[in-house]
Amino acid sequence: MSGNWWEYESSRPIPVEGGIKARSKRGAIGEQWWSRRFIAVLESYGMSGRLQRGRSYARRGQVIEFTLAAGKVTARVQGSRPRPYQVSITVRPLTGAQWRDVETRLAEQALFRARLLAGEMPAEIEEIFASCGTPLFPQSSSDLGMNCDCPDWGVPCKHLAAVCYVLAEAFDADPFGMLAWRGKGRDDLLAALRGRTGGPPASGGGHPPQQTGTSPALALLSDLTATPLGETLGDFWSPGLSQARLRALPASPATPPDLLLRISDPPDVEVRGKSLADLLLPAYARLASPDPAGDD
Repeated sequence: MSGNWWEYESSRPIPVEGGIKARSKRGAIGEQWWSRRFIAVLESYGMSGRLQRGRSYARRGQVIEFTLAAGKVTARVQGSRPRPYQVSITVRPLTGAQWRDVETRLAEQALFRARLLAGEMPAEIEEIFASCGTPLFPQSSSDLGMNCDCPDWGVPCKHLAAVCYVLAEAFDADPFGMLAWRGKGRDDLLAALRGRTGGPPASGGGHPPQQTGTSPALALLSDLTATPLGETLGDFWSPGLSQARLRALPASPATPPDLLLRISDPPDVEVRGKSLADLLLPAYARLASPDPAGDD
């Protein structure tokens, strides 16, 4: 039986110093809705049993190197052989035209854009991608390319599974990594959103066009008043989604009290050596507290 893959499967991996260890010590890996959704999508392909085999590898720190780029994740994973295995997970990035469609839909939703500009990932973003015909997560196992040069012909092997868990925790640390994997990095996406007003072009007696340099906060307020209320009464109370789909959506995180400060251009004003934004932050936090007058 020498040289068969099952011999290597039963061997213990060579310990690694300084490997990338999963932060989770027990139970499921992934803290935020987007990372848990990513693992759930993989499990829906019938990979649940094989994924679990790599969980201990991820927690041991057997992943030596890990690189996330547009459409591809590459890694090296230390197994039972002296030479680490080469692992790659690929997904097709969205095209430029597809990203422009997504950016337009995001810009039309003022709150979504505000959350993204503030560094948050709204749970409803998956619906935005789906409405553009470009799902955020792979729809089937055929949408993913999984390769490892280990002897195990099963997919995913332990080494691939370990990298999937490390990838999920990378999404935990930076949700924009998930979007970068689909082809649009944080800076490029936020720059595109800042350049869009999200409303229809102004005409006649409408609002004047946004001037270059307008802050995201003013652009957000412009969106909220772009269409007269009388023209939106027909669908003013419509959620846009069925109740069943709304219930299935993960809960959105609470809006931080300093959201407006975070999405605005920093004012070039200092008071006694402190920026105006830093001085206003405690006031915003107090206004958002259940009893804003209780601290006085």
